[in-house]
Amino acid sequence: MIRRTFRDEQLSALGFGAMRLPVINGDDSRIDEETAQKMIDTAMSAGINYYDTAWGYHDGHSEEVLGRCLRKYPRDSYNLADKFPGYDLANMPHVQEIFEKQLEKTGMEYFDFYLFHNVCEMNIDAYLDPAYGILEYLKEQKKNGRIRHLGFSCHGSYEVLKRFLDAYGSDMEFCQLQLNYLDWIFQNGREKVSLLNEHNIPVWVMEPLRGGKLASLSEENTKTLRDLRPDEDPAAWAFRFLQSIPGVTMILSGMSAEDQLAKNLVTFAEEKPLTAGEMNTLNAIAEGMLAVKTVPCTACHYCVSHCPMQLNIPHLISLYNEHIYTGGGFIAPMALSALPEDKKPQACLHCRSCEHVCPQQIHISEIMTDFAGLLGA
Repeated sequence: MIRRTFRDEQLSALGFGAMRLPVINGDDSRIDEETAQKMIDTAMSAGINYYDTAWGYHDGHSEEVLGRCLRKYPRDSYNLADKFPGYDLANMPHVQEIFEKQLEKTGMEYFDFYLFHNVCEMNIDAYLDPAYGILEYLKEQKKNGRIRHLGFSCHGSYEVLKRFLDAYGSDMEFCQLQLNYLDWIFQNGREKVSLLNEHNIPVWVMEPLRGGKLASLSEENTKTLRDLRPDEDPAAWAFRFLQSIPGVTMILSGMSAEDQLAKNLVTFAEEKPLTAGEMNTLNAIAEGMLAVKTVPCTACHYCVSHCPMQLNIPHLISLYNEHIYTGGGFIAPMALSALPEDKKPQACLHCRSCEHVCPQQIHISEIMTDFAGLLGA
């Protein structure tokens, strides 16, 4: 198992994410605990020593099951990560109550790693509001030994990430990002990692396979990669990409089947970083994949200056691209929820003033209509 140094500790480079544990009859709330236990046993024997759960995973049952699966092992043989669920603004006043309940659900006396969960446009104001006392409470738990390392996960924009770091960066030990060779481009992953490197904050990776998209490529793209590395499948390439990014310490994989775990263990048995040429090949594949469904906005902002509503059209198009490419999901609705009504896609007047100055000749008004419809607005 590849190891990464974090402070004075050695962490497995592969972390076990408990968001997609095996379930019974496709019911996400019914975890197949017997199979999950077998997978945890395999992971432990292979040297994985980092396990990640959260309040809302598997309808609230992930913490309970993961805790039971791990409690058969010595407490110092693994690291357990959990998160404060600020993705729901109703939770903001209840940090103490939730933290205590999480310890109870997992059956633990402390968490090795604890995160502000999902810092984004929707909750950044609340997370930074001292009235809730979230940071101070968590720092107190760290002082008392009930949290060993404090960090955060972020699905927000570069601007949101920077704002959080400017406010709380001196207290953060790590940051968990959605990162893969698609989002290196698509979600400004390169810029986000660079910012974290500037703050000397190591990167934890979530969604390394982009919800499975990067584990099953087209026949043409698969052949391109096989010609370069005959022994590595597309999923292994996605992991090798991340292993090659400076600052990446932990790569989480939400494994729901024993064969997925077995394949990942092979990939993480040894280092095989990508060459510059291989990295260019992956970037070209990513650009080709994104070009199929996404709108080719270059964010020149000519449109904004001609919009009578002053809509941030490039930002809205980037969210539209995310929503279309992902086939839905929570990121775009979450980001839009932070906008006032007169800045959302449905506020478009369809005057087409923006389209007259768009260098890419994008039919912006049609995109705004489609976006609003997709969101039920």
